[in-house]
Amino acid sequence: LWPERRSPSKATVSVLYWSYPSLHKMVQRLSHKRHNKFNTKSNKFVIKHIPGGKLHIQHKKKKVSGPRTPRYLGHKRLAGVKALRSVDATAAPKRRKTVNRAYGGVLTGGQVRERVIRAFLIEEQKIVKKVLRKH
Repeated sequence: LWPERRSPSKATVSVLYWSYPSLHKMVQRLSHKRHNKFNTKSNKFVIKHIPGGKLHIQHKKKKVSGPRTPRYLGHKRLAGVKALRSVDATAAPKRRKTVNRAYGGVLTGGQVRERVIRAFLIEEQKIVKKVLRKH
């Protein structure tokens, strides 16, 4: 069995071949530059190569799922609205966080259309009832 020769995993702090003494290499050891040293969901790192043949450990931000419609309306992803972390969202302009229509950034276009049509039909039904009562 030969040792695996793939890129180091995110949790790797030093990369060494331990299987066979003849394959031992001197490799740069890396340590976390932040306070938290544990492999948690919010503490992920990537090993990057930097000039001079050195390795550098770089912190990765969490992926953002982005804004969605309410759960009772299907919990669908909203098109045209950026997926931003809360700190980035405060700095971003309003046009990145909303869509220019009624309920923009809250409901999808189809859901808004459905609401408008439903409201229109209800009003039409009321008018028909009123006309029928007169006759």
